[in-house]
Amino acid sequence: MGITILFGLFFAAMIAGVPVAFSLGIATLGGFLYEGLPLFVAFQRILSGISVFSLLAIPFFIFAGELMLQGGIATRLVRLAAAAVGSLRGGLGVVNVASSMLFGGISGSAVADTSALGSILMPVMKEKGYDADFAVNVTVTSSIAGVIIPPSHNMILFAVAAGGVSVSKLFIAGIVPGVLMCICLGVTAYLVAIKRGYPAEAFPGWLTLLSSFIVAIPGLLTAVIIVGGVLSGVMTVTESGAFGAIYAFLVTVCVYRELSWDGFKNAIIGAVRTTALVMTLVGCASAFAYLLALYRVPEMLAGALTLISNEPFVILLMLNVILLVLGMIMDMAALILICTPIFLPVVRDLGMDPVQFGIIMMMNLGLGLCTPPVGACLFVGCIIGGVKIEDAVKTIWPFYLAILVALMLTTYVPAISLTLPSLFE
Repeated sequence: MGITILFGLFFAAMIAGVPVAFSLGIATLGGFLYEGLPLFVAFQRILSGISVFSLLAIPFFIFAGELMLQGGIATRLVRLAAAAVGSLRGGLGVVNVASSMLFGGISGSAVADTSALGSILMPVMKEKGYDADFAVNVTVTSSIAGVIIPPSHNMILFAVAAGGVSVSKLFIAGIVPGVLMCICLGVTAYLVAIKRGYPAEAFPGWLTLLSSFIVAIPGLLTAVIIVGGVLSGVMTVTESGAFGAIYAFLVTVCVYRELSWDGFKNAIIGAVRTTALVMTLVGCASAFAYLLALYRVPEMLAGALTLISNEPFVILLMLNVILLVLGMIMDMAALILICTPIFLPVVRDLGMDPVQFGIIMMMNLGLGLCTPPVGACLFVGCIIGGVKIEDAVKTIWPFYLAILVALMLTTYVPAISLTLPSLFE
């Protein structure tokens, strides 16, 4: 009955349109009242959930991404990608994927990736004769790179929810799967472009490519400072986030000189708003997870899965399907905080490294950002591209397949995500 009340209140609140964080809070309150537990315990769980030092890195990462969005770094990364791969057939589609890999790996946000690169590239793609749905599909699906290629604040959430998994290992582990996914998307964009007869751009020349790279170096160094500081052991994740935000500010003000006062204020407001939402979600999810552990939900789920099959291959496939379906209907951050305590014990029993599972979860839930009915990236991309969601979904399936190929390889070939972390041990 307690489990029924907990999940019943949660889904009832979600259906009624209550934000995810408050839905978790309402369900937790109902569970505590039903069990007769003191409410101050729930309050303690909420505070302990957000009183984690590594969570301080999240506002710094978010602020750095906002500064880069407002200060012209994204534009220069797009020019670099265009000079490098724009001469391929349907080159602007491949440019879109390459730009997402570069910018997403710096901003760490899929939605920011969609918003920034969509605003820059979609109008140009339409002007060059590309269909609007193709422009939206490429931009939306490639934006997932922002949650897989480091730095990613979603990886920090997973590390906290998993009970102390190394953030630096997660960062390193996301590099190869993220690049692999972008390669799959780039090949898909190229094949679709051939089928639709899109043009190829002229190669601008090696001098232009070199100059574009030199101009983009200050922006690219943001990722080097954030990720390199963590991997080298010189800085903690929080310190690297702070230095990354300071460096992004200096680059956009002193080097590129494109960050206006209004842009700076917008960056602060955006970072504060997003941070407040994330921290509220983390606190409520922490109390919710306390009840999940009390009701032994992970053990029950593991038992249910093993009743269906004892084969690790089948169990992992079922977990992927569950995460994909959940990603279609719920917010990514909430799912990380809710599902990690439930599913992590299951995969540990199968012998899977928690770091590998973290990357698998990022890819699954990242795909959910591109799928209706709760696909934030899909909504943003369709609004910017002026395309109806139903029209975009009709033609987006080849890009879904590309992501699924990368996901299956990452799931069943542990070396893809674990080789690099093992080299830094």
